[in-house]
Amino acid sequence: MDPSIIAAIQTAVDNEPDNAALRLHLAALLLEAGYPENALAHCAAVLENQPDHLDALDKAALAAEMSGDAPKASGYRRLHESLSWNRAKSLIEDYVPTDPIDDLSGDPSIEWIEGEALQIPLSDDLLDADLEPEAWETEQPETTLKDVAGMAEVKRRLNIAFLTPMRNPDMMRLYGKSLRGGLLLYGPPGCGKTFIARAAAGELGAQFLTVGLTDVVDMWLGQSEKNLREIFETARRRKPCVLFFDEIDALGRKRSLTRDSAGRGVINQLLAEMDGVGDSNDGVFVLAATNHPWDVDVALRRPGRLDRTLLVLPPDAAAREAILRARMQSRPTERLDYGWIASKTEDFSGADVAHLCESAAELAMEDSLALGSARPIRMDDFKRALKEVRGSVRPWFDTAKNYALFANEGGVYDELLEHLRARRMM
Repeated sequence: MDPSIIAAIQTAVDNEPDNAALRLHLAALLLEAGYPENALAHCAAVLENQPDHLDALDKAALAAEMSGDAPKASGYRRLHESLSWNRAKSLIEDYVPTDPIDDLSGDPSIEWIEGEALQIPLSDDLLDADLEPEAWETEQPETTLKDVAGMAEVKRRLNIAFLTPMRNPDMMRLYGKSLRGGLLLYGPPGCGKTFIARAAAGELGAQFLTVGLTDVVDMWLGQSEKNLREIFETARRRKPCVLFFDEIDALGRKRSLTRDSAGRGVINQLLAEMDGVGDSNDGVFVLAATNHPWDVDVALRRPGRLDRTLLVLPPDAAAREAILRARMQSRPTERLDYGWIASKTEDFSGADVAHLCESAAELAMEDSLALGSARPIRMDDFKRALKEVRGSVRPWFDTAKNYALFANEGGVYDELLEHLRARRMM
């Protein structure tokens, strides 16, 4: 681990001492670099404000163990296990069946002994039902790349890697192009990574299967790996299929930062499925999105897996204007200067622009209710909204800059560096 990276993250923590996520990220880097005492101090700082923070307890136990303080490590671990169990227990206790069983006490077709039913007749509908339905549902999106504002470079790379070969099978065979592998989309949150993945599937009429952390991770040993296997099997049966992993850093976290064997087992299973050992992954294109590419295991970005990395930038002025027009299309408006509004939203993500439109509409609605009659949304509403709504992408670039400068192995962040220099952010 490059000490300059740790120093840069430490500076960020000093500027935001209450940022638990940033402090725990620094703790993970310190553990990886072999400084468990320093890591433990950061975990303790988080636990001082949030005593039930499970990730902080987990890292604190590992740091204490690496420091040789076995009693402290055991204490942190017991507290972590107790809190985990209590949360799982509360979920079970709070569960209420949506379809309660009807009262069958008066049914003469049921034999009862000491208040318990021995036999309940099954209806024909239940007997004819599919007892093993498809565990993972795919969809066929109607959104296409024409609906995506901006992102010209991302669209071009998607066309080269996946869309054009599928449209031209003869050309694909001529050049020996394989429809396997994947693309890692990274960038600030709210900039359309999920939207463009869905649009890529809709462009060709391919099936789309989105996967999140809760779809895979299970409390029972081995079940998480089984879930991953079933997800890939479903994608292979439904090909052509775009398999989209949202927040891939949660599933494919660096194994050096993963202490428990269960987490490593999930990563190993994901690597095996992407390699297609014993199965063909042709026609299954894997897209993954993350806000933290530096936390993704390096093995996942090996050729044949997520072998292409693409930066999804915030929308430019033209794209922001297109988002504004689309969001206001079905609303009553009066002489809106979309170009001017777009020029005032330079550090906005697509989600921020959408939120700005919602805020302006709320202000107009509030005014209409006070007047007793409806009025259109005006420029004054947007000007007032701009005083309340702020862009959210700058903090992400401040963090990402450190990795682009000091952890750019193989030029993976060259595109990010070029953008930072163009925007004079470094």
